[in-house]
Amino acid sequence: MPSEQSESILFVGRAKTTPPVSAPPSSAPEASPSARHAYRVLPTGIWMLGLVSLFMDMSSELVHSLLPIFMVTVLGASTVTIGVIEGVAEAAAAVTKVFSGAISDYFRRRKFLVVLGYGLAAVTKPVFPLATTIEWVFAARFVDRIGKGIRGAPRDALVADIAPRGLRGAAYGLRQALDTVGAFIGPLLAVAFMAWLANDIKAVLWVSVAPAFLAVLLLVFAVHEPQPEPAAPPHGSRNRLTLAGFQRLSPRYWLVVALGAVFTLARFSEAFLILRAQDVGLAIGYVPLIMIVMNVVYAAFAYPAGAAADRIAARKLLVVGLGVLIVADVVLATAASAALAFLGAALWGLHMALTQGLLSKLVADTSSAGLRATAFGVFNLVSGAALLLASVIAGALWSALGAWATFMAGAIFAALAALGLLCYRPRGRPVQHEARP
Repeated sequence: MPSEQSESILFVGRAKTTPPVSAPPSSAPEASPSARHAYRVLPTGIWMLGLVSLFMDMSSELVHSLLPIFMVTVLGASTVTIGVIEGVAEAAAAVTKVFSGAISDYFRRRKFLVVLGYGLAAVTKPVFPLATTIEWVFAARFVDRIGKGIRGAPRDALVADIAPRGLRGAAYGLRQALDTVGAFIGPLLAVAFMAWLANDIKAVLWVSVAPAFLAVLLLVFAVHEPQPEPAAPPHGSRNRLTLAGFQRLSPRYWLVVALGAVFTLARFSEAFLILRAQDVGLAIGYVPLIMIVMNVVYAAFAYPAGAAADRIAARKLLVVGLGVLIVADVVLATAASAALAFLGAALWGLHMALTQGLLSKLVADTSSAGLRATAFGVFNLVSGAALLLASVIAGALWSALGAWATFMAGAIFAALAALGLLCYRPRGRPVQHEARP
């Protein structure tokens, strides 16, 4: 049977007499197959949500891999303008996630907001090749990121609603794996169509339209939202985005939020991987390969790692993930060749696979069904703020001391986080041996 150790978050063990503190179990049936075969019994809705993510990420990453070049060479934008556009767009997405999560919990419905979010992203795709000014691009990027913010928290909550409780790790791992497959197919398509269409960026950007609308059609017709759980919030009231509502989120949930922020601070933006690839001498035309390598490894290990999260204590997987990040940072800090940069990127992808699905599972396990989307929204907002802070620090270190300082600082921060996890012992809970599958 799957261990419930991951529900204890950072606890080494749980006393047998300790009752579960997390939310009421999902209405989906319990299931406990081996991690190796868990994907065979995951509900169809999880697979469909994964394919929706795959097609939308394929479309978005195709656009993102060409958009900076398009803005500079075709529209004449400066790098400062590009930075402002990206910063405002990502900030809008982070803030929107909180409100969309709260709205989803208030109405106890997920799918409408998920369809709305993906739909907004899809309708922006034709705007990019039609754009004649930088304002068009800014508007399309802003709406696209608003769409991402609207769909993010309700979609993650919908995964928890559909998946059996004992397979949540596998469900998040599978969705993330399929999402990441799209993330490396998109740039590959961009490279292939740029060669085929003689570097006509506008023509290649039109390629992104089809998979985006296919994602929306799959979501509308192939994903079915389960009935909300009958349990109502205290006093029969609906959940609202209020301070009192936040106070109903458990201390264990806030510990997961803090943990996610620490992981993000240790990781900073993946843009620095691209800069490092160029820094070690990789030709500009091949620099996107660094992201393809990272995403291939991420996609390959996301599902196995998610399935393992249903059986192995969370603390163990988190420490292993931080250990891999430390090694990745050291390799990238000392890299003197493109081969070492690719190795560092591969290890970076492995770290993401080991930790991202697990963190999503922990958010779901430590929040009640009535506040689950709100919980994901707050988690994403805090992690987004941490990513912004980490990237600013990383950029400052890079400018002042060089690339090695950026990645060594990341390694040091990850090492401190791992040490904190190893030394942490919860009060009032006996320390027992970890359960074995």
